[in-house]
Amino acid sequence: MKKKLIAMVLAASMVLSLAACGSSAADTAAPAAADTEAAADTAAADSSADTAAADTASGGSTTDVAFVTDVGNIDDQSFNQYTWAGVQQFCADNGLTANYYKPSEDSDAARVEQMDNAVKDGAKVVVMAGYLFAAALEEAQAKYPDVSFLALDVSTGDLASPAKNTALITYKEEQAGYLAGYAAVTDGYKELGFLGGMAVPAVIRYGYGFVQGAEQAAKDTGASDVHIKYWYSGSFVATDDIKAKMDSWYSEGTEVVFACGGSICNSCLAAAQANNGKMIGVDVDQSNLDPCVITSAMKALSNSVIVTLTDAKANDWKFSDAYAGKETTLGAAEDCVGLPMESSVFTTFNQEQYDKLFASLVDGSLVVDNSFDTEKTPAVSNVSVDYQE
Repeated sequence: MKKKLIAMVLAASMVLSLAACGSSAADTAAPAAADTEAAADTAAADSSADTAAADTASGGSTTDVAFVTDVGNIDDQSFNQYTWAGVQQFCADNGLTANYYKPSEDSDAARVEQMDNAVKDGAKVVVMAGYLFAAALEEAQAKYPDVSFLALDVSTGDLASPAKNTALITYKEEQAGYLAGYAAVTDGYKELGFLGGMAVPAVIRYGYGFVQGAEQAAKDTGASDVHIKYWYSGSFVATDDIKAKMDSWYSEGTEVVFACGGSICNSCLAAAQANNGKMIGVDVDQSNLDPCVITSAMKALSNSVIVTLTDAKANDWKFSDAYAGKETTLGAAEDCVGLPMESSVFTTFNQEQYDKLFASLVDGSLVVDNSFDTEKTPAVSNVSVDYQE
């Protein structure tokens, strides 16, 4: 994304040195995730004294902003780590105390228990990430009307009636997918694949954005032989069946697959490694997984946390009308989606091309259609798409 975001991230890295397998034209949003994530990786251990409430949440500590983790660890190089890094950076910048709280198990009761502990410790805002929090959040927002709740990647489809003390943040995945598809085709890839998990709205937006980006790039470059294999696995879990499917794609000539859906990226990655193929990551910068990852379609989770918490703090820890009691969708205009250009491995697609494309998303001159569902797919004339069962 932009220099203001990069500067913020570099500052975060210095502060944090004590987490899915979105200015100038010189820098991108990618380091916002990559650098902040790397810092958060060490912060998970080094800041244990400041996060005594994290695992036991026994009370007695002072918390201004709390983060309740999703399934997994705080250093998961995905949603937990990225979100926590944003909470830490915001608190460091504002002289506040951040603590994280880890549920004892994957259940609504365990999530509510840690929200209870965060409130007991004085949390003004409780932050969480992932649709699994919907039921627990519905209970907590009513239980604690004077506490604000920020939920990333939770939509009104998950929580139908967010209260005024709740802000739901979702993302314009179609924009991130578009950038990835456009970059891949511009870089010379002509045999593409989209591997989606379950056909839920976010995954569909990623996939159809990818198709639209590839379509436009094929038109712009004059490529007439771009082909996309497209498949939803029906699961967010890595399986031998998914790997076998990806093995067949790569062996049939697919060059790069956009793997979109939790741990299914591991099945795709294994197939890519076995077949000398390439992969595009999702949600976070997944370049750390293997050199075969050429780029990632990202959500800038850390930045979205900072943007929303800044709004709450400016309003005496209450969300403004822009966020209160509603789902707010963030995209390129808010520096909350993008590609990690500094860690991407392209041979033709360059920073100048990315910046121009990103700017067109920011100013609205480029609009990526997000109105599709599984029964209505993007119209294409420059690429062919093989939708598989």
